[in-house]
Amino acid sequence: MSNHLTTSVIGIAALRILMEGVRTVRIVAALAVAALLAGGWMMNSAPLAEDDGSEEEQNPVIFAEGDAAEDDRGEDEESQPVVKRGGGEEDEDSALPGQLIAGGIGALGSLLVGSAFFEFVKVTVLVALVSPMLARMKSNREDMLTRGRLLGYLEANPGIHFSALRDALGLANGVTAYHLHFLESSGQIISWRDGKLRRYAISSLTKEEVSRIKSPILGTRLAILEVLASSGNLGMSGPDIRKKLQISRQLLSHHLSELRTGGMIEAASEARRPNWKVSDSGHDALTVSKEVVRIEAAA
Repeated sequence: MSNHLTTSVIGIAALRILMEGVRTVRIVAALAVAALLAGGWMMNSAPLAEDDGSEEEQNPVIFAEGDAAEDDRGEDEESQPVVKRGGGEEDEDSALPGQLIAGGIGALGSLLVGSAFFEFVKVTVLVALVSPMLARMKSNREDMLTRGRLLGYLEANPGIHFSALRDALGLANGVTAYHLHFLESSGQIISWRDGKLRRYAISSLTKEEVSRIKSPILGTRLAILEVLASSGNLGMSGPDIRKKLQISRQLLSHHLSELRTGGMIEAASEARRPNWKVSDSGHDALTVSKEVVRIEAAA
């Protein structure tokens, strides 16, 4: 009971983080669109300068009067014009529409770039912008069939990330994000961020199962568990493991210590330098870790 409650709490916390991201994306998108519309309206409604052929109206000129002595010399010398130029307020006003448009494009561009490089950003953007449209379009029967496929695949492949799940079922980005968001909101699945990825699993998993999926055993430790599992209850000595995996004694000692601390391996006898074998928890972790590796390779 407590395990299921803990899993539910984990799912609620992850969903709350996702919804905060969705809210932020919607605010940024709304402000960007508003900036684009305002900038376009200001550019189109700007008053056109009247062109009546009079330079004096557009650039006021004040002619300086000549001296009386210069007037006596003749009309060959003309008065020198003094030009008054307008201040910088008009320049600032004319630059504002362009700044609004540039800001709007920059905000939308940042969402697109983030979606291209980070899967968790893409999922958030899809849930924020695409899901509301799909919610009004799909029929209930199609929705239930798609959600059933998603639940079945997640039950068989816990910990799979968004892109791998989408490709495995042949769904579009928006459709996948929409149904995953619905299933998570209704408490049927959980999700968590893993680096650039977002991973999913059914919510009925226990706390221990979720922990193993979130932290699979990989690399050298996975190889050690596989070697020990093949030796059965008799186990294998440190030198034999080192010889089989071609690793240094120091590296093997470090990984054996970590696996023993985590309860993944145990001594096969009471000898001073016993063989090592995989524990029951280690067998479970090995099964999950190999499945995660298989899913990642298939993706």
